[in-house]
Amino acid sequence: MAAPVRTLCCSVLRNCTRSFSTTSGAQAGEKWRKEHGLARSGTEYGPLTDLPDWSFADGRAAPPMKGHIRRKQEREVLARRIVMLNDEVDKGVEKWKNKQGEAQRLEEHKKSLLLKPKGRLLLKKKSQSSN
Repeated sequence: MAAPVRTLCCSVLRNCTRSFSTTSGAQAGEKWRKEHGLARSGTEYGPLTDLPDWSFADGRAAPPMKGHIRRKQEREVLARRIVMLNDEVDKGVEKWKNKQGEAQRLEEHKKSLLLKPKGRLLLKKKSQSSN
């Protein structure tokens, strides 16, 4: 019984002129929100997602919801990653500066090892530098 139904469904799908799309559609207004500096969707951040849904009558805050705790943890992980990557960039810049300074010192050292002018050339250089 299952085999004829399967072949029937497969043959119907093969002959169907309408194609199925497996890609996700763009959310309504996503482009507009990005152009105006807002979140991709209305549920990523903002008062509707960040603030509690209710509070007690005496003014105490409600316990945090699971989604709020999860978003808070995701933000903490992201903040730690940002700090770590920023430290890596700072170390890289410092290492590059040290390498540039070392190359400059090496160049100056090579220049100091060159032969020095003697005799008349030395006297000419001294007289030109004093003028």
